[in-house]
Amino acid sequence: MPWISAPRAAVKGRISKDMSGASGGSCVAILGDRTNRSMAAEAKPAAYAILVRRLEGGARMAAAAEITPELRLDRPIDLASRDFLLNKESWYPRIRDEAPVVDGRISLMRLKLVSRYEDCRFVLTDERFVRNRARSLGKSKGSALPLPLPKSIAALSTSMIYEDDPEHRRHRNLVNQAFTTRRVAAFEPRVESIAAELLDALEGRTEATPGSEIDLLQSYATAVPMRVISELVGIRPEEAARMENGLTVLSKGLTGTRILKTMLFDLRRVGRFVRELIERKRAEPGDDLLTALIEAEEDGDRLTTDELVAMVFLLIIAGLETTEHLITNGIRFWIESPGVRQRVEGDEGRWTDAMEELVRLHGPVLGTKPVRPCEDVEIAGIPIERGTMVMPLLGAANRDPAVFDQPETFDETRSPNPHLGFGFGAHFCLGKQLALMETRVALRRLFERFPEAHFARPPETLELANWPLWHRHIAMPVVLR
Repeated sequence: MPWISAPRAAVKGRISKDMSGASGGSCVAILGDRTNRSMAAEAKPAAYAILVRRLEGGARMAAAAEITPELRLDRPIDLASRDFLLNKESWYPRIRDEAPVVDGRISLMRLKLVSRYEDCRFVLTDERFVRNRARSLGKSKGSALPLPLPKSIAALSTSMIYEDDPEHRRHRNLVNQAFTTRRVAAFEPRVESIAAELLDALEGRTEATPGSEIDLLQSYATAVPMRVISELVGIRPEEAARMENGLTVLSKGLTGTRILKTMLFDLRRVGRFVRELIERKRAEPGDDLLTALIEAEEDGDRLTTDELVAMVFLLIIAGLETTEHLITNGIRFWIESPGVRQRVEGDEGRWTDAMEELVRLHGPVLGTKPVRPCEDVEIAGIPIERGTMVMPLLGAANRDPAVFDQPETFDETRSPNPHLGFGFGAHFCLGKQLALMETRVALRRLFERFPEAHFARPPETLELANWPLWHRHIAMPVVLR
């Protein structure tokens, strides 16, 4: 589930250099709000005056990106700050080298950040690190969440992403029976059809108004996984609008100022729809993922209704949100990196490895859910007390030169590619193959249809959502040709 954090404004930024080059990656140049003028004041007075005037006029500028604050390792790194978003790629090496275990914070939440690849894998695989808060404190029972949920949506606390073994293993074994590699592969032709239908509609729009601006985030990158999820769980055409509204609510409303409205009203409405859907599938089974989840059984054990509700919510959050922003990041990278694009499109066999590399360097998720050791441990020689929240920085681990040769360079031939973009260990992402397949199909078919697609505005004006440990755009305005 996305981070529940204090309200943050959207930030405006750009990828400062060619992401396929030595700068490597989503080095985001972000223009902050007027509360950060003190940093800009270090610039020349004339330049600062222009900057302030443009900020007050609402103009988007990349000039602020030239002001690089110093990384302070003697204080907690604010993962929700514009400084971290702006400088994370350039900060990662120093964090790994000088403070592989460093204090961090997200709003009021304090935690230890782990940045080296091997240390991240250690945290993700060692059974002493647990996700359930109560268990880390030595309690046998208790909510996996730090906040109580309203009774109407309390089922979300049963999600396997918050649980540890043996509860997590039980859920995973049952879900594995339904969410198989074979099912994902069999669905690829339908994903191709969905992409083609959406591209037909976009082509119609471009023919009607040549040169018009189209937001590919909403019109394509979100639409592909939204329709895929709806069809995977067996949504009827007449139910699609209701489900898609629920998907949008869940993917947009779980952070910031919308959190209370989402929890008290939106989630309840979506939850009712999901429960109705489950009951219909029990009465009228189909050849879909939800029916398979309902029928999954191991030694007489099946998922309860609450667990099924939590699983559908997990599919929505992980299956939609992660994939839509991976596709969006891929669209941007493909436009900005014609050399990589030409090499991949010219070699059928490179697509699979290119998608893995896209996740490594430009994946939307830069950190995992916090875990806690249930006893005192050491990470990189640093003692960590029992119950301390620890977070692996996947973005830093995926650029660790101890594991990846030329880690800042996009290499579509990199194989094997042991990145941590989908996690590692017991909580390794079940939907990895589906996300990679959807992204590959979406990018390939988009640029086959519109090979001269380009940004509708200067790249430095693209807005980024200021969500801790996410790299996600607000929109992706493009002209299709």
